[in-house]
Amino acid sequence: MLVYRGYSQTAPSPTALTIGNFDGVHLGHRALLARLRTIAARENLLPAALTFEPHPREFFSPETAPARLSTLREKLELIAEDGVALAYVCRFNAHFAALSAEEFIERILVGSLRVKHLIVGDDFRFGAGRRGNFSLLREAGERYGFQVEAIDGVTVEGERASSSAVRNALAEGRLDGATHLLGRHYSIDGRVVHGDKMGRQLGFATANIRIKHDKPPLLGVFVAEVLGLSDKPLQGVANLGFRPSAAQVARPLLEVHLFDFSADIYGHHINVRFLHKLRNEMKFPNLDALKVQIAADVAEGKAYFKHRGTEARR
Repeated sequence: MLVYRGYSQTAPSPTALTIGNFDGVHLGHRALLARLRTIAARENLLPAALTFEPHPREFFSPETAPARLSTLREKLELIAEDGVALAYVCRFNAHFAALSAEEFIERILVGSLRVKHLIVGDDFRFGAGRRGNFSLLREAGERYGFQVEAIDGVTVEGERASSSAVRNALAEGRLDGATHLLGRHYSIDGRVVHGDKMGRQLGFATANIRIKHDKPPLLGVFVAEVLGLSDKPLQGVANLGFRPSAAQVARPLLEVHLFDFSADIYGHHINVRFLHKLRNEMKFPNLDALKVQIAADVAEGKAYFKHRGTEARR
């Protein structure tokens, strides 16, 4: 996938375009992207997406902005998997926020992205003061020569698939609910870095993953799988949080203990897939009590995978 930062570069060919934050790339987003692939193939257009960094709510109200489900890298990887060939990442700053809806259409959609078919969600708003809407896009399409269509939201088991719904499910520990809304297990990418080796001292060595989520959407201890180290997922348990029983950290830290694994993986970029929540983080009176709890977490994690394997063989 070709990625342009900003909108100064002109698209190499006319595009079928969708626009959004795509945080988490849930089933609602994927319905947009599926329609985009269909239209692009039918009309011989380049399938393209326009997204923003940071999230507009992080720009306007950083203190109250919601937890980010995906980093920019994760988001781009996911939309590329869904068939997007060209992505424009517009920096959401004061200048961009001040663009009128008409300027957004003329300068970005028509001038830079060469849009011929635009697909948006049914609640899409744009431009300064969010004054742009579907009616304005249709009028502009008639003037500039592009088609516009809106896609209805996707409902999963009676719940609308949205980034907010996914955040709520993760925060409440309902990983199955988040999986249904995402169409996949929630995961976080990151690079393995050196830690304080506390896990090794306790007899449960961990991979410490540097993450960019300052405010992750979930915290606690989880059954997890790790991708990127083998041709198949590796099983383990993960702790995402602030380590209240050890050397407490200011930023959330992701630590994963992999079962029956001892290779040197420092520097590897891996993907941690969260399968099931075991418990919240707890503060223990001493390291011996922490060690006992970690052993119990590992045993419960192994039991989870054994049960899953048994179910799969039935």
